[in-house]
Amino acid sequence: MSKVIKLRKGLNIKLQGKAEEKLETLPTPSTVAIKPTDFPGLIPKLSVKAGSEVKTGDALFYDKYYPDVVLTAPMGGIVKSVNRGERRRILEIVIEPGADKGAVDFGSADPASLNSDEVKNKLLKSGLWPFLRRRPYGITASPADKPKAIFISTFDTSPLAPNYNFILEGQLKSFQTGVNALAKLTEGKVHLGVNKGSIFNSVKNVEINEFEGPHPAGNVGVQIHHVAPIAKGEVVWTINVQDVLFIGRLFETGKVDFTKTIAMSGSEIKKPQYYKTIIGAPVSELTDGKITDTDYKQRIISGNVLTGEKVKRENYLGFFDSQITVIPEGDEYEFLGWASLGVKKFSASKTFMSSLLPNKQYKMNANLHGGERAFVLTDQYDKVVPMDVLPVILLKAILANDIDKMEQLGIYEIVEEDFALCEYICTSKIKVQDIVRSGIDTMIKELG
Repeated sequence: MSKVIKLRKGLNIKLQGKAEEKLETLPTPSTVAIKPTDFPGLIPKLSVKAGSEVKTGDALFYDKYYPDVVLTAPMGGIVKSVNRGERRRILEIVIEPGADKGAVDFGSADPASLNSDEVKNKLLKSGLWPFLRRRPYGITASPADKPKAIFISTFDTSPLAPNYNFILEGQLKSFQTGVNALAKLTEGKVHLGVNKGSIFNSVKNVEINEFEGPHPAGNVGVQIHHVAPIAKGEVVWTINVQDVLFIGRLFETGKVDFTKTIAMSGSEIKKPQYYKTIIGAPVSELTDGKITDTDYKQRIISGNVLTGEKVKRENYLGFFDSQITVIPEGDEYEFLGWASLGVKKFSASKTFMSSLLPNKQYKMNANLHGGERAFVLTDQYDKVVPMDVLPVILLKAILANDIDKMEQLGIYEIVEEDFALCEYICTSKIKVQDIVRSGIDTMIKELG
């Protein structure tokens, strides 16, 4: 029987545009792109160049400091371009499908019959290793680490988040295979965070913990904090639900299959629903014909509204994202603004009359409603962070570059998404997530 952990702190943001549980398979995209920028802590070195022919599963680039860690092609074809930014930083490797190039065969195997090194080698060679992320710091896991545990959150509580019970329906066998492989990589346990009524309660070879409460109850960092907090010198790994499927498919078939299901959501989507596509698909092909026609600007986000990345139509789906969200930009004039009664406005602090309508869903935009102000000490953040940390004090320690204080105040336990709600409710308009990442970068630079 799973342990039930009830969280009181947090906030559910009630947006319009939840995806209907209806699935459609999209055509093979005209191009796909892998973005090294999606992998914090990884320094890419190219294995291909523009014009190279690749099979599905061929290496595209590897990590400068850990050459065994490679990223592989999500589909076969021709490397159309390698796009670079400032100082020749690699931004995208774009692949265009050509004649069927086939797929690399890494060999099928039952993870239960393999040892830890054999499982690790298969994940490294196939390019699936970068799906594993390391805590502290939220960076790509190092093959040299020995994690005390591996954590998987099987539900997402962020705004308009996809329902993984629906996405993985009928695929639990592959998920179980993936879990069995992950169990070989740690001497500790594989922890599964579930919510009420989860289909994942039947998964074996794991320790199941049920979580109740508002967002961010679905964040893996919050679950780690309440199940097995990270002390200095300890390492745990995390992995997303659909990425476990990729591992399961590899061991069952011997080949990589980067097909994933995404939720198309938001008030500006005509018919919010689920679509099956490939990692790195073009945003234009995912959204064409699906966005409402309006006379105002719209914002396309790869991911959710709290932690996702603002993208353009010519960009590509983020490597770890299972959601596209489209909302109004909000740069048009608003009559009365903050002085209105706010019947149609969501309020985290019960400022508007909308607080009398608990079940109402809102069409919200990306307007900040003001600029950055003095960063003052309040209890605002404490109400939405269900962890035993002092958010404002920790953020100020980061700004002061005080490493000792950062350690004492919990920098090892958080990444950007754990403080995303702080940024949303902040009356001072502080870029909280940027501060958290700068603190993590400092810790990596100073302590490794």
